[in-house]
Amino acid sequence: MGSRFLKSTKRLIVTIASFVLLGSILGAQGKDPGKGAQQPDHNASTQLRIEITAGEKAAPVEMASVYVRYVVKHTMAKDENIEMNIKTNKEGVAIANGIPRGKVLVQVIAEGWKTFGKWYDATEDEQTIKIRLEKPPRWF
Repeated sequence: MGSRFLKSTKRLIVTIASFVLLGSILGAQGKDPGKGAQQPDHNASTQLRIEITAGEKAAPVEMASVYVRYVVKHTMAKDENIEMNIKTNKEGVAIANGIPRGKVLVQVIAEGWKTFGKWYDATEDEQTIKIRLEKPPRWF
């Protein structure tokens, strides 16, 4: 019985030491890493104003489908892929609010125009993205 008790006590001590070490590591991550070093604010969000025009005259495109895709990163769970579908208004503008800063995929589908898709960096509080659609190529 004595050796069983010693083995369980050692396991308990190792487990407690692991939790203490993990807590000190996680606590140190929240502290300022040094003077002048700036950490990106992962909780900050941006508002994207997406302006869609088309053709030689750069006419606004009404009722275009604008898909905004981004990833929400989680520390303890699997990252989450989010997709928003927004329609443009009469001025050809679609507004996407609450987009986390980082890489954002913007795709545009409008009837009679070539489909558009491009990755952008959302880095500011409010950001305007101007997209000009082209005529689709003739396939016949």
